[in-house]
Parts: sequence; structure tokens; C-alpha cells
Amino acid sequence: MTGKSVALRSIRRLLRRKPSGPGSPAVNSRPTLPPRAVWHRTGTGVFPYAARTDGHWWVLRLNDFPEHPLWTLFVDAQVVGDLDDAPAGLQPAPGTALPGLSEPERAEVLRLVAGLGPYGAESGTPCTSDYCTCSALTDAYVARPDSHR
Repeated sequence: MTGKSVALRSIRRLLRRKPSGPGSPAVNSRPTLPPRAVWHRTGTGVFPYAARTDGHWWVLRLNDFPEHPLWTLFVDAQVVGDLDDAPAGLQPAPGTALPGLSEPERAEVLRLVAGLGPYGAESGTPCTSDYCTCSALTDAYVARPDSHR
């Protein structure tokens, strides 16, 4: 496996939350995870990685850990589930870096994840806890280059 690709099979083992709420897919209707994807840096610290696979955008949101699970995986802005650990392969081989998205790709990903910065926004109940930074994760903040928390 190269530093530019990751076996998404590991994500299947890491998924832990079943989506809930109106419009959420049932567990059996989760999309089939592709065996490999080429991950790219998005240039934002909130949704730091994205991969386009079979015409669909797979996007990882970095959550405010330990208040929330470390990651949430989205496919075309639909939540797939939460991850406790970073998927294998997101750390490139020593001396290499994951490629960045082009500006048009980055804009497309940011349009897809608009409104999904705070944990829980995907189910219509964004986090408002005083113990995390979710309330600061506006679309403007998410779109800032390398917006780290």
C-alpha cells in the first residue's frame, strides 16, 4: 500500500455509531466501502481528508475528542458512522505527503459538507456543549485554509 492510498476495509471495523434520526439510512443500507481510495488533504482542519471514489466523495470530519468520537465518515454528505481511530494509511510513508485537492475539488467538498462542522449536525442536533469547540465550527471557519482547532 502506498502513502497515497488506504484500505477502507479498516473503516468498516472501526464504525461504531449507527446513524439515527429522520432520513438516516438503516444499518443495512450503508454504502459498500471501497477496498482502496486515494485520500487527499483538503486544506481544512475540520474536514482534513477526502477521497473521490466511484464518483462519490468520502470525507472525514475531525471531531473534538474526547468529547466526541475522533472521526466521522461521510459519503456525499451522508453520515456513515463514527471512528475511534484514524483509518490506516492516512499517515503517509516517511518522506512523503498526501496530495492536496485542487481548488475546484476543495470547493466541491466544502459545498457538500456545508453545515456539518459541529458534531451531530448531520442528524439535525449540532452539539452546543460548553466543553468542546463545536459552536465555533461555522461554514466560514471550516472553509478557512488549514483551520485547526
